[in-house]
Amino acid sequence: MLKSQFVEVRQFVTVAQLGSFTLAAQALGMTGSALSKSVARLEKQLGTKLLHRTTRRIALTNDGDSYLADCLKAITILDEAEQRLSNQQLLPSGRVRIDLPAVLGRRAILPKLLELTSKFEQLDLSITFNDRPTDLVSDGIDLAIRVGHLENSGDIVARKIGEQKRVICASPSYLATRETITKKEDLAQHDCIVGWPIGQRHSWLLKNAKGTTEPVDISARHEIADCEGILQSALSGAGLAQLPVWLVKQYLDDGQLCPVLEKLNGEGAPISIVWLKTPYILPKIRVIIDEIIALSSHHPDVFEASL
Repeated sequence: MLKSQFVEVRQFVTVAQLGSFTLAAQALGMTGSALSKSVARLEKQLGTKLLHRTTRRIALTNDGDSYLADCLKAITILDEAEQRLSNQQLLPSGRVRIDLPAVLGRRAILPKLLELTSKFEQLDLSITFNDRPTDLVSDGIDLAIRVGHLENSGDIVARKIGEQKRVICASPSYLATRETITKKEDLAQHDCIVGWPIGQRHSWLLKNAKGTTEPVDISARHEIADCEGILQSALSGAGLAQLPVWLVKQYLDDGQLCPVLEKLNGEGAPISIVWLKTPYILPKIRVIIDEIIALSSHHPDVFEASL
């Protein structure tokens, strides 16, 4: 059925229900003449007369009465379908693809997202853990958490939700066998455990003589492509590591790890939630953005951690 025909069906139903072209025209915001022509076109299309017209009243023909009943059933079905779709648009439903930093994502964010899915049963998640940047468009990611400074992009919306500070640390057993570290140049004489940035130089963020943060090249003994793996290596006495404060704080507090070069700790790296720029944010995306923002504000020990 063409859109114009469906409009004419709605107009016929209004006339039949009100029993008057004048009243129906007023309800529909059109002239009586235009409404009469509309019903006439519908009758021509159907090849039958739907209404008996007199100067004082109108009445349904037998075909008109039967057609009205069918129209009311069809309109009810369409109204219910429209309402159902509207409700689905208002409630978070469907699958959301999320990319999270490995350790931060598993420890702090994933549990909250799973709680959210128990509240909204139609919300489904596809989650990846990745410490390397991914492309939201080419990888089909709806939203992601990024640690570090972001490049400007007209296709991406980014909102800072916290800051991840880092500290250089090692086990007491490692430090007991090595010379004391007093300046960053001393790092060259030590076993350093670093991440595994493919195609990039190994560096740690430290303050320079001017007090600003800059990357300092590190000669790595061990390269481990996992933050928790680096932590376990440092705990075992394998060397120095620069790790997020929130991750190592308990080990610093109980003496399993010791900080070094504390005065040279650089500024924290921003933690941001990013998503594709669209004219309208779907409820399934919006509810997750709001949940992560709330999580970051309620857990400064993770998202604003400092010594």
